[in-house]
Amino acid sequence: MAKLYFRYGAMNSGKSTALLQAAYNYEERGQRVLLAKPRLDTKGDNSIVSRLGITREADFLLGPDDNAREVFAAHAHGDDPESLVPHVDMAPVACLLIDEAQFFTPEQIDDFLRIAILDDVPVLAYGIRTDFQTRAFPGARRLLEIAHTLEELKTICRCGKKAMFNGRRVGDEFVFSGSQVAIDGVDVTYESLCALCYLRESGGKLEPGA
Repeated sequence: MAKLYFRYGAMNSGKSTALLQAAYNYEERGQRVLLAKPRLDTKGDNSIVSRLGITREADFLLGPDDNAREVFAAHAHGDDPESLVPHVDMAPVACLLIDEAQFFTPEQIDDFLRIAILDDVPVLAYGIRTDFQTRAFPGARRLLEIAHTLEELKTICRCGKKAMFNGRRVGDEFVFSGSQVAIDGVDVTYESLCALCYLRESGGKLEPGA
């Protein structure tokens, strides 16, 4: 029986790099994979982008109202006319790789579990647990609840300690209020922080924007 995996980490912990490496490893052995990302994530348009400069186009995007299992099945069998990357070889899918998993709905996370269990296709989901206010994203919370395997991808804070929180910057200032989802852009950036550095920047508060 296949499993649902959640590989999570703070910002800049190499999640997309690890996903693309996993895809390469499967394909090096002649196995077919599908890559998916949320339509909400406009960074890189239709591509999965690694900080190392590696990019690869996703096979399909999912909007919040899409049935993830149905969309996966259409692409797996090659009968989706809107496929971003048409497949000539319709070999069975050996693995479904999910980028920015925190942005999917809990219902779509449940579909990923169904793909693993009912369709017997391993699902490797990569994402972050919490937002810049230390609150869990709904998709990440559901993955923590139902994934077979949880694996933390580690990165370090500017002070050298293990980073676990995601600080949001607007310009040179950390901000602790605003909408949960703000894709990186010209004015918004993120920095991975350890608990101590996060508390120093937030004035000692967790969920500081609450």
